[in-house]
Formats: sequence, structure tokens, C-alpha cells
Amino acid sequence: MSVGGFTVVSVISPGAAACAPSGCGAASLTRGAQALAEPEGLVEPDGRGLDGQRLRRRGLDGRGLDGRGLDGQRGPAGQRGLDGRGQGWTGAGGRGELAEVELSRVEFAVVDLETTGWSPEVAAITEIGAVRVRGGQRLGEFASLVNPGVPVPPGIADLTGINDWMLAAAPRLTAVLPGLLDFAWGCVLVAHNAPFDLGFLVAGCGDCGLAWPGFTVLDTVMLARQVMDPDEVPDCKLGTLAGFFRASTAPSHRALADARATADVLGWLIRRLAHRGIRTLNQLSAWPEVVA
Repeated sequence: MSVGGFTVVSVISPGAAACAPSGCGAASLTRGAQALAEPEGLVEPDGRGLDGQRLRRRGLDGRGLDGRGLDGQRGPAGQRGLDGRGQGWTGAGGRGELAEVELSRVEFAVVDLETTGWSPEVAAITEIGAVRVRGGQRLGEFASLVNPGVPVPPGIADLTGINDWMLAAAPRLTAVLPGLLDFAWGCVLVAHNAPFDLGFLVAGCGDCGLAWPGFTVLDTVMLARQVMDPDEVPDCKLGTLAGFFRASTAPSHRALADARATADVLGWLIRRLAHRGIRTLNQLSAWPEVVA
């Protein structure tokens, strides 16, 4: 949640039972959360996309079933992934291997969450949306409601439009989070007001027994504060920036819509960086509050 064709990968399981206990519990990991459709199309049961092309699936170690990643390269021996046995991989979007890559060629996973409150210590995730982009082009999308195991406060329900009835049959976080991490593998993770979203995601990994991958994280709020002129916008809220840049999707306190809006804003901010001669993550390291 931001305070202030496309592939759609949905891990909502229509047959999922409502879970009353809090936390991740013992909910099983669904196949839908494990599989990721590549950008060519939606995955059919036989593994083919809507265009008839066979799509490669990637497992929970963040690589293909043949051990290869998005770049077609096999992971170095000894690297461990999202099974909780390792701390992540260099291939998870770590700054080391991406530092000198042109920002126009970096793949970003733009993430947005809706939650039952403002702190992961007392609140839970109700919806996850993500958009994978490179060079301003959307490569894929991920979206799912999440059963938080606790009631949605009336004020939050009014803000987001997400209520207990909508979440009753949604999967628990333990079934959704691995799919998101797989979807974002190899990317720089992006969020508007990143500490909010990252706080919930990292806490969720801990609750679900997953290792948090070594993502490089970019905060579009802090980036906008660096590149926007004070007389252009009154603030750097997502709605303000989306309106200024005429984003194709208006933010609405729904995860996928807000992720789409953030992705559009990110594209314009990267263009502004290029005009300043800033074209790599390494150059952005001068602003540690922007990239971590």
C-alpha cells in the first residue's frame, strides 16, 4: 500500500478455505504460488501460454527447473535460495552484479501492499501486487489477495475497499509470498515509501520461515525528492506524482493499481536521472536513502 499483452499471475485459489488463526499457520504451499508465467502469456495446464508457446517454470529456488535463471545462466554452485537454508543469492537483485548495468536495462519488480494497519508488529498483509518492468516496458504482473487471519478494521476497509468477506477464501501468506519472491527474482525491488512495504515483506518471510533474498531496494519517494523541483509538485505522494506524470493507472489503494502507477512514475524518474547523467545503480549510491 502506498501511503501518501501483460502476464497476470494470480495465486488466488478459489477453493482455499478461510483460515482463522493468525500467522502463517500450516497452510500448504499451492502450485499456483510456485509457478511463474514468463512474459509471453498466461500458463495453461499443459505448460503452454495463450500464444501456444511452452513456458518455462521456475521453482522456489528462484531458478528454472533446469537450474537456469532469467539470463539463461546456471546459478553458481553452492548458492541457496528461498527454501530458508540460505540468505539469498547474488542473482536475487543484489547491487554487486547490477551496479554498472544501465538503468534502462535493469529489471525492476515494483511492489505494493495493502494491509490491516501500519506496522507489521500488529498488522498483516491483505493484498500484494507487483509489476515487473524493464526500459519502461511491463514484462509481467503478479497479484493476489491474502487472508490475514485477523479482521480488517472498518477504517482500512473503507480506505482500500478490501473487507473480510473478500478475504475469506483467499490464500494465506505462506502460499502467496514464495510466488512473489520468485516473480521478483533477479530484479531490483521498488516501492513507494519502501520502508513500509519492506517491513511487512521481511516480517512475513520471518513468519513463514523463508530467507529474505538479497534484493537491492529502490524507494521512489526518496528518488522523487531528489529529482523533482520544489515548484513542480506540492509533495511526493504517489497520487501527486502519478497525476503530474499522467500515469496510465491512477493509484487507488489497491495493490496492483498502485504498483502500476508506481512503475509509471519510476519510468519518468529514471528519464530525469538520465538527463542528469545518472545512468547506473552505482551512480545512485550517492543517495543512500534512495537505494539500499
